[in-house]
Amino acid sequence: MLKKRVIVCLDVRDGKTTKGIKFKGNVDIGDPVEMAEKYYLDGVDELVFYDITASAEKRGIMIDVVERVASKIFIPFSVGGGIASVDDMRRVLLAGAEKISVNSQAVRNPSIIEEGASIFGRQCIVLGMDAARDSAMPSGYRVVINGGRVPTELDALAWAKQAEKLGAGEIVLNSIDADGTRDGYELNLTKMISDNVSVPVVASGGAGRPEHLRDVFAKANADAALIASMVHYGDYSVSGIKDFLRSSGIPVRSDF
Repeated sequence: MLKKRVIVCLDVRDGKTTKGIKFKGNVDIGDPVEMAEKYYLDGVDELVFYDITASAEKRGIMIDVVERVASKIFIPFSVGGGIASVDDMRRVLLAGAEKISVNSQAVRNPSIIEEGASIFGRQCIVLGMDAARDSAMPSGYRVVINGGRVPTELDALAWAKQAEKLGAGEIVLNSIDADGTRDGYELNLTKMISDNVSVPVVASGGAGRPEHLRDVFAKANADAALIASMVHYGDYSVSGIKDFLRSSGIPVRSDF
């Protein structure tokens, strides 16, 4: 069985790590470079860096912060926010990232997934998807862009399948309804997407206790789980979460 990955997410705004609930009420909680190094040393499998206001502000990503984070860690590092072209992707990869995450820009211009996968390989291209419950959509979930600010007419399941066909090598699936609540991942949404695409699915939004990671792996078939608040505020450590998962029979990667 493939081992499950534990991934820490750093949402960055104005050069600082920030956290909110359901994409609202964000407060700054630390320096992303220092936090990235801390989680790396604690045995996290990967890091995700999101410049959360780049798309809404129609600007490029903060390359200098990406370079500083990349200089401190030696694990896979995914970067998203404001990536609107193949040239933007190239700059992020040259700054030290291994993966590029496209979200709002991919909805506006789906061909960016295909172009990126063709040039850099699909293993580099991650679809970031923010989805909210909506009974009007066929799957029951609507895709929302611009950091949860703008609803689209895209159905979450249909968009996941389309993105895979275009060349996305991984999907980071964030539930807006669960984001920051620390009440657990949206298992129904995660299982639906995981069971209907062949690329890895990373569950995001809602982790508050190690049991939540166990459940999203065992019950929703996620390949990886994104965490933020539960480690940012010091309630749990990455190494402690991995120890719990091992004791629960979930295969995870060994710490170095």
